[in-house]
Amino acid sequence: PAMAKKPPKDLSDKEKIVEGYRRLDYLLQNWEKETTVCNRSDNPYIGCERTPEKVMEYLGYKSMNDPLFRADKTLIRLQSLVPNDPESQAEYQDAIDTFMEKAEEGNGMAFISSWGEANPGGGKDRVALFIERSKRDVIDVRNTLATAIRLLGLEA
Repeated sequence: PAMAKKPPKDLSDKEKIVEGYRRLDYLLQNWEKETTVCNRSDNPYIGCERTPEKVMEYLGYKSMNDPLFRADKTLIRLQSLVPNDPESQAEYQDAIDTFMEKAEEGNGMAFISSWGEANPGGGKDRVALFIERSKRDVIDVRNTLATAIRLLGLEA
C-alpha cells in the first residue's frame, strides 16, 4: 500500500539498542582483528597497524545510520518502558549516565590513539596503548547496554 504503516518508534529504538549491544559484543570478541588493518599503503614494509576507526564506528560516532548513533537519546526515550519501581528506575538512570560517560571516553581514547604515532615521543606502542584503554570503555558501554536490555525486558 502507498501509505504503509510505520512501526512504533519504541520498537525501532529497542531494535537499535539490541543491535548496538550485539555489535559491541562482536567487536570485543574480535578486538585484535577489528582494530588492525593490514596493507593500507603501497609500502610493502609497513605491514599491519592498529587503527581506532572501528572503535569509533561501533560506538556510533562515524555514521548517522549506526544503531548506536545518539544512543543516549534512544535510551532516554525508552526509559518510560522500564518498570516504575525506584530500584529499576535508578539502575536504568545509572546505566544511561555510565553509557554517556564511557561512550564519550572510549571514542576519545580511540581518537587520541589515531595521533599516537604522529606526536613527539609517539609510536605504534602509543597507538596500541590508547586503543587498549578504549577497550575498557567499550566493555563498560556494552555492560550498560546489557543492563538497559535486561530492565527493558528485551532479548539480546
